[in-house]
Amino acid sequence: MTSKLHGVYDSKGGPLRLHLREGQCSDFTGADVVLEDLPPAPTVIGDQGYGRDKIRKMLSQQGIPPCIPPRRCRKKLVYYSKRLYRKCHKVENLFSRLKDWRPIATRYDGCAYVFRSAILLAATVLFW
Repeated sequence: MTSKLHGVYDSKGGPLRLHLREGQCSDFTGADVVLEDLPPAPTVIGDQGYGRDKIRKMLSQQGIPPCIPPRRCRKKLVYYSKRLYRKCHKVENLFSRLKDWRPIATRYDGCAYVFRSAILLAATVLFW
């Protein structure tokens, strides 16, 4: 049993939204849920899994420019700021801090809703 955690984070690396999906789904299926109705932001930084045209179109409709590197197999190259993309380490730091909690790192809970509750509890304790 695996799972993926998708999230929206502020500029300091604190979580705004967290969404748990099954592990075998691709990144853009979880992004549909997380990226709709975003708060106003100067840009959205994401990894290559979020680089589909559908996600870029959704962000442009909200008036938010994406900073997402293109996948290697992409035929049409897309510009992104490499200097701005370096700030994505703050998101990785958040996942690292969440996994410091042993029940989250080892996923003790068999039910997804209990595991999501543990993630939300850990995020609340760590970031507020």
